[in-house]
Amino acid sequence: MTGSSSSSVAEGPSRSQGLGPRAAAALVFGSSAAVLVVEIVALRLLAPYLGLTLETSTMVIGIALTAIALGSWLGGLIADQVDPRRLIGPSLGVSGAVVALTPAVLRTSAEWAPALLLLIAALTILVPGALLSAVTPIVTKLRLTSLAETGTVVGRLSGVGTVGAIFGTVLTGFVLVSRLSVSGILIGLGTLLVAGAALVEWRTRGWSGTPALTLVVVAGGLATTVAPGACDTETKYHCARVVADPDRDSGRTLVLDGLRHSYVDIDDPTFLEFAYVRALASVVDAAFPEGEPLVAHHLGGGGLTLPRYLAATRPGTRSLVSEIDNGVVRINREQLGLGPGAGIDVRAEDGRLGLRRLDAGSRDLVVGDAFGGVSVPWHLTTVEAMTDVRRVLDEDGLYVANLIDHGGMDFARAEVATLSETFEHVAVVGEPADIGLAPTATPEGGNLVVLASDRPVDLRAAQEALNSRRTGWKTSTGDELASWIGDAQLLTDDYAPVDQLLQPSSTRSGSGSGSGSG
Repeated sequence: MTGSSSSSVAEGPSRSQGLGPRAAAALVFGSSAAVLVVEIVALRLLAPYLGLTLETSTMVIGIALTAIALGSWLGGLIADQVDPRRLIGPSLGVSGAVVALTPAVLRTSAEWAPALLLLIAALTILVPGALLSAVTPIVTKLRLTSLAETGTVVGRLSGVGTVGAIFGTVLTGFVLVSRLSVSGILIGLGTLLVAGAALVEWRTRGWSGTPALTLVVVAGGLATTVAPGACDTETKYHCARVVADPDRDSGRTLVLDGLRHSYVDIDDPTFLEFAYVRALASVVDAAFPEGEPLVAHHLGGGGLTLPRYLAATRPGTRSLVSEIDNGVVRINREQLGLGPGAGIDVRAEDGRLGLRRLDAGSRDLVVGDAFGGVSVPWHLTTVEAMTDVRRVLDEDGLYVANLIDHGGMDFARAEVATLSETFEHVAVVGEPADIGLAPTATPEGGNLVVLASDRPVDLRAAQEALNSRRTGWKTSTGDELASWIGDAQLLTDDYAPVDQLLQPSSTRSGSGSGSGSG
């Protein structure tokens, strides 16, 4: 008798009451895929408010993994206490309703109750993630009708769930984000989940909450249209808006993820609104003879303010721009007046990869002005990246870069130290307190400009240009600069903790003076 009873699960449902293998696989596959869709889209939804930093990514991934662990544990526990057939519909339906409400709830919270943003963000990931992750142990319970096939059933469904997670990741990253808005993805996913709950309800004649949840999904869609924080354009990397300047008819500000990245005067490209762009222009003007055309490469595009300035003040200049976000490139052409024949060639590519494609000694000027979220992408800050910059410059070439930092200026000092390791001549331009020229004043931080070359640059002429543009910025080099750098660590491809070096207060820094991609 003992031998015969061990081949069946005493309290489990008979096979006729369970799920067929295809239905079980579909439920596990779909719910696992949905968890990863929610995780990836949550990163994009939070980026305008928390920045697209390592800390933000780590937080979202951590919450998602917590949801998966919690849902798997509780799902299995409850499935042993309650008829599993009664659990699948609510798990899908409630998670769908929460997902559909997420865009409106998060954006409203960010604008009206920012202190609660992290808590609400955690719940909007944790609740649907846990409910969806509970589906796998619930379905497994329904499929386990014999102990003799436990390994087969658990292994198969575990594999199906993993494949579903991979599918959700690839579909979101390569297809959905490039074609649909964040709100559209989440509302669409919520609709699919509620529809799945309705199908399960129909087959099991059980839970009947689908009509109410359908109304919640509809409400979520309607609320998204009036919630604050919506974008004019959602690109692969940013929530983007172009804002007209009420005081200047042809002035436009490119806002990416809530930060002012670029200001463009469509009719007058020599008008430079942001102080750091005026500093970049001053350094370039001092380093090269007036009006001389240049061959330039720009790491980061944004509104292409500096390439436009060079084209206007140095006719014949050829600027090649590496801008990773083709949505930003499209905005330049459709909304910011970039037309053919300007001598500006924009490529949708990563800046580091763009550098590799350039011939040695092929550029007079390289401009570093790429920002991901609120910091420079770490792989554009290292000794190896700067060595590649030096390779593409000719013997009189100049590298200028926009940096941003606050507090102890740990990142800025590390980046300048890195450049000093690579180039013979290095100088920094910024507010006196920020670069150690006003030691009794507390640094406020913001934008700095660093210049590096293997030949001396006329810093006196650069200072005169800065003064004429009324920036209030000063130039530091030599012993003054060495004292400011102090014992800052070098950044390498093997060790570049850029997000950690940046001070937390830099999160909203771009809103005041423009953060980058100018």
